[in-house]
Amino acid sequence: MRRVSSGQANVDVQNNLRRQERNLNKVNNQLGSQQRIQSLRDDPIAAGHLVRYQSYAKRIEQFKHNAETISDQFILSEGYVDHSLQIMHRLRELAVTGAHGVYNKDDLANMAAEVDELLKEIIQNANALDADGNALFAGERSKNQAFIVDKGNTTGSDSELIQRVRYNGSIKQNEVEVDEHAYMSVNRSGNQIFWAESQQLIAQRDATSYTVLEDAVVSINGTDISLKTGDSIHGIIAKINNSGAPVKASLDPMSNALMLHTTDSRQLWLEDIDGNAFEDLGLIKDKSQRPPYNLNDSVLSSGGSVFDTLIALRNAMLNNDSESIGGKILGSLDSAIDNLTSSLAELGSKYERALLNVARSEKSILNVTSQISREGDLDITTAITDMKMLDYVKNATLSTAGKLYNSTLLNYIR
Repeated sequence: MRRVSSGQANVDVQNNLRRQERNLNKVNNQLGSQQRIQSLRDDPIAAGHLVRYQSYAKRIEQFKHNAETISDQFILSEGYVDHSLQIMHRLRELAVTGAHGVYNKDDLANMAAEVDELLKEIIQNANALDADGNALFAGERSKNQAFIVDKGNTTGSDSELIQRVRYNGSIKQNEVEVDEHAYMSVNRSGNQIFWAESQQLIAQRDATSYTVLEDAVVSINGTDISLKTGDSIHGIIAKINNSGAPVKASLDPMSNALMLHTTDSRQLWLEDIDGNAFEDLGLIKDKSQRPPYNLNDSVLSSGGSVFDTLIALRNAMLNNDSESIGGKILGSLDSAIDNLTSSLAELGSKYERALLNVARSEKSILNVTSQISREGDLDITTAITDMKMLDYVKNATLSTAGKLYNSTLLNYIR
């Protein structure tokens, strides 16, 4: 018996219909998502670029958000520092007035009352918080109160007054990424902003014959300094002076002990990271004590904070000491005003830099979005044209299949 028909035509038609349905489904998915690439195999090279561009766009969005956040923090900090600076100008006016020596004890006592209230206001500014409840001037310890107040009895006053203001933060600052491998520091340390004078420390232990017995590491205001076995006191002094730390070291000519003084208005922050070099030299206590209040009890210290200066001004007024007001205290006030002015300028500069980072990120986002669109977005006009063409081809295939199977077995037995 001879074959009079074949199934090959049916197989071809079914294969063509499936292929056309796949193509039509792909175009429908592209139109639904408005994305040209539905899977990596559609265009591997473009897909790789697209993933990188999308990842970069997310990072830029985060950089922009970071810059906006810290710009808000800078403008907030700038406001508190500026307010403190205005208060300091008023306090200087009071100091100049009180230094004339023409006012009696009662007049100076009235001035002291105003000084005490303005002191409280500056402490309030120094302990300022941002919208998230983080301390603005506590360094990286932003969850802590920046300054702690101790009160006690004062000569010339019947009530307890502020005797001491202690820094409770850190000297390290939080770093915020505002671009690829670019960071800006926030949460400046309050013991630098609200410091009045250059601090000087003089140990009371003869160091002329001191030698480092084993390798050690000391830290001065966050700068680590490595000391080697056999280093003499002069070698230690040279390493400190060449370390880049904001401090100068020397030997005190009277006691032959190590002497440190800062190069600007800030509090010294000393630590023994490895070994006991500073402890052996009589500068600090053991490592269990946290700086900056780990100084050896015998160390002579000079140069204080804004608060120390204002407390001294108030006490001098209460004691009718016009000479002290017009001497050291007035000089300390001028130094404190200069330091606050410098801090205000720095905060303003950082605010402007943060705004520039926001503007740059916005421009970068536009550029990256354009690249993402070029690699991944669908050409709607072309897709609709392709869909219409595929729909037409499918209908033509179905029509051909219908005509192909018009014949029946009866056509062969006529």
